[in-house]
Amino acid sequence: MEKNNTLITILGPTASGKTHLAVHLAEKLSGEIISADSRQVYVGMDIGTGKDLEEYQISGQQIPYHLIDIHPPGYEYNVFEFQQDFLKAFDQITQAGQQAIMCGGTGMYIESILKGYRLQKVPENVALRAELAMMELEQLIEQLQLLKPLHNTTDIADRKRAIKAIEIATFEQQNPPEKSRLPEINHVVAGIQWERSTLKRRITKRLKARLQEGMVEEVENLLGKGYTAEQLKFYGLEYRFITQYLEGEINKNDMYQKLNSAIHNFAKRQMTYFRRMEKQGIHIHWLEGDLPLEQKIEKILNLSPM
Repeated sequence: MEKNNTLITILGPTASGKTHLAVHLAEKLSGEIISADSRQVYVGMDIGTGKDLEEYQISGQQIPYHLIDIHPPGYEYNVFEFQQDFLKAFDQITQAGQQAIMCGGTGMYIESILKGYRLQKVPENVALRAELAMMELEQLIEQLQLLKPLHNTTDIADRKRAIKAIEIATFEQQNPPEKSRLPEINHVVAGIQWERSTLKRRITKRLKARLQEGMVEEVENLLGKGYTAEQLKFYGLEYRFITQYLEGEINKNDMYQKLNSAIHNFAKRQMTYFRRMEKQGIHIHWLEGDLPLEQKIEKILNLSPM
């Protein structure tokens, strides 16, 4: 593998061990990590988003990372901004002679880089939003299905996301995206996969650990800082169910059981997205999760860039 000019991507479902592999690979290659996670951009949302920042410290060495803690909660980060921020980070890393490693589980973010199509900034459509605000979620989903295939299930997680997705799809239909590609980036993509029952056990074990580490208190602190329950529910499963618990909508046991089940389903959707990426031409070299770390690294180093 030609160092520096080749982007190494580490992907996989939640709790698969992506960060652990990426930081040890970065240590070996004098690399820097670019996070491809749609929620880790937010300051103060640490446990619930699984930043695991302690992983970036190896033998007293700080592994540099990018696109983590760059916006306050409440900011609506999107794939267009990610693509722009990624390119800036990638240029900075490679110009310094270091190895860029993209690591994450947000398929749409990863795909936006590997496929390389230019995205457009979508302006707010006030009139359309006012019209859509009158619709129920089911009606919004039907409207979205008329505009595009529902590959990204987070688009229909709640009304706010569905309205945003319709706004974007409507704009792109009226203004077809430019098909010229981004600057050519050679890349290799490695994915971590586990047998399904093993991954479920890993997810449950990690959820219990994060609850013990203070994930409920983290959400409580954000509410105390003035972020609304509606805002926090926007940021995914952990924040949605824990906020419901803190608001008295569900009890603690229900919160845990529903959250655990929802994360399992989320991991399945992530794998479905990655398989779709493969069908559309992105070659993912799958590594078995229980393979020793050094063997995973060796296999990645032996890959040929695309």
